[in-house]
Amino acid sequence: QVLLVESGGGLVQAGGSLRLSCAASGRTFSWYGMGWFRQNPGKDREFVAAVSGGGGSTYYADSVAGRFTISRDNAKKTVYLQMNSLKPEDTAVYFCAAAPGVSDLRLRTRYDYWGQGTQVTVSS
Repeated sequence: QVLLVESGGGLVQAGGSLRLSCAASGRTFSWYGMGWFRQNPGKDREFVAAVSGGGGSTYYADSVAGRFTISRDNAKKTVYLQMNSLKPEDTAVYFCAAAPGVSDLRLRTRYDYWGQGTQVTVSS
């Protein structure tokens, strides 16, 4: 069992930055690929970014590549999402998730554990 708790969401103006954190507890953190997804009401939860268990491989949605950076600190059992140059279309509830292994980390169905989400609102 892995418990995930996100923090760092909030309201920011377009062009600004936020850093989301996701603290994990439970089984060995480094065994899990970690991902960030986002969702708006009435829409599917979409992939944002992912990082492999050791941190050596990262993956990004085209819409955030070059603006967002995912990283992890296995000693602290925490994954981060640094979001720069934010746009109003980045507004969503952001979820972190944990997946065993490293394959297909872009796929929502790969993830076994999910946090409760944190709201990010970008004003124009």
